[in-house]
Amino acid sequence: MEATLYNQDASPIGMVQLSDFIFGITPNMAVMHQATIRQLANARQGTHNTLGRSDVRGSTRKLYRQKGTGRARQGSIRASHRRGGGIAHGPHPRSYEKQMPRKMRRLAVRSALSLRYAANQMRFVDALELPEPRTRDMIALLETHELAGKTLIVLGDKNPNIQLSVNNLPYVKTLLASYLNVVDLLQFDNVIMLQSAVDVVHSYLDADTQQRRNGVKAMSSDDEQAEAEEDA
Repeated sequence: MEATLYNQDASPIGMVQLSDFIFGITPNMAVMHQATIRQLANARQGTHNTLGRSDVRGSTRKLYRQKGTGRARQGSIRASHRRGGGIAHGPHPRSYEKQMPRKMRRLAVRSALSLRYAANQMRFVDALELPEPRTRDMIALLETHELAGKTLIVLGDKNPNIQLSVNNLPYVKTLLASYLNVVDLLQFDNVIMLQSAVDVVHSYLDADTQQRRNGVKAMSSDDEQAEAEEDA
């Protein structure tokens, strides 16, 4: 499949070859949802902690006798219902890490790319260059391409001038192609992908590449989706 390739001035200069295995599959919503939950869960630090009644400071004596006072019975000043007492059933440090097969993770990314491409929310640019980091120039560049809303710029390799120019723009983010993920692809309205980024994506997501690495016959996109659904 082919897509229009633009230059930095938003003028079409040719076509870019895209893999049907990456940009032309039927998006698997269930796998994308699972990948999103996994990524958000793995981003949690899990360092939250509360003090129980055995951890807070305070005397261990019984406040007053059990019977005969007319008051509710009390066992400790450190009980959770008393001021300064411990927290009952509070959170403690734990790991939120979730596992997911690599084949399913890659299917989720390919599904997100296909979803954005089918919705005409992806623009392929041969290269982006700025003489120096400047927010004003980045805003002008986005206006030239007439992109409204949140924009994700996918780079093939590091470009300090581009990366530093978006730091003051809360609705724009740069991301290396090797770090493509479902959350970023879904939360931005538009995706600008450089020609070098397309090559990087093809290098590790394309069916032929996986076949060479694994030394086995590559499955079709429909077969891979079926196997991923069985794993889920």
